[in-house]
Amino acid sequence: MFQRRLRIFYPLESGAMVLRTASDWQRDLEPIATSPEEGRYDFDVAAEHSSLELKPCIRDGDRFLWSQGTNKLVILTASGPRDIYPYFNHGGRSRISRRRPFFAQVLGRSLEFRVYLPPGYGENNLKRFPVIYMHDGRNLFFPEEAFLGREWQIDETLDRLDTMNIIDQVIVVGLHTTDRRQDYTQPGYELLGRALVEEIKPTIDTEYRTLPEPRWTSVMGSSLGGVVSFYLAWQWPQVFGNAACLSSSFGYRDDLIHRVRQEGSAGHEHQRFYLDSGWPRDNYEATLGMAHAMKEAGFEFGRQFLHFAFPLAQHHEAAWAARSHLPIQLFSGRLAIREP
Repeated sequence: MFQRRLRIFYPLESGAMVLRTASDWQRDLEPIATSPEEGRYDFDVAAEHSSLELKPCIRDGDRFLWSQGTNKLVILTASGPRDIYPYFNHGGRSRISRRRPFFAQVLGRSLEFRVYLPPGYGENNLKRFPVIYMHDGRNLFFPEEAFLGREWQIDETLDRLDTMNIIDQVIVVGLHTTDRRQDYTQPGYELLGRALVEEIKPTIDTEYRTLPEPRWTSVMGSSLGGVVSFYLAWQWPQVFGNAACLSSSFGYRDDLIHRVRQEGSAGHEHQRFYLDSGWPRDNYEATLGMAHAMKEAGFEFGRQFLHFAFPLAQHHEAAWAARSHLPIQLFSGRLAIREP
């Protein structure tokens, strides 16, 4: 028999929180402890198998409400409690904001961004979320905005990973600049970085329920967007704990490989870097060069950085969409989440 503690968090206004599980979908499991002021309800669940599907439910007089979304999959062999933040509104789908102009004082001009909010964000206000800042924001969500009509399908990917119970939900900020060749390379990325660190990130942390610490803050991009992602994490390790750099054109107009070799891994011990490319071309040689530079600088492969090469993968949004789930799982996957 396997057993695990669950902690359900929800701002319950009336009724009682119960669990229904695959062991018996018709029977209520009562909490072993409650803390209504915290919105917290503790349950112990057990099963003969190593995993169990379940749903938090609300029993309120004659009303019985099942939480929305797919069943929660709980791995009973994992140590420590599993925290769950359910939502019960039938409209609890992910949302993507309108394109928002943002005047950056550091740059003296406007950028744009959209914000992806996961299912349940608007209902369960007890949960705070990791944030991924992604570059080339117009290529992320809508084919009518994306280059050549190809988008990363980030919302579909995140919703699918959430359905799989494989990641913690995240907020995505899709950043867009009209001058990526300037803003994503040296020296332009220095000012863009300051705008993000000093202006945009504080705005996001104020307006949304984020986890602002570096271990919950990631940057991600492809091609030149991968270059600026690496630069941001390298320059501000106290802000960005994770960087995903897909098909990055290292060495085109940056000195990042040189900086890694000269500066070493000191100060970056708690960061994680994801590097990849297709082959042939697709910045394969440049990305492999960065991976070797990181290893020689003292970064531990498999723990502090990962590098993958994808045979025959091409340099376009459809290829990046197909593998974007990998860095997302690395940074926000349930097996990868680091405890405080």
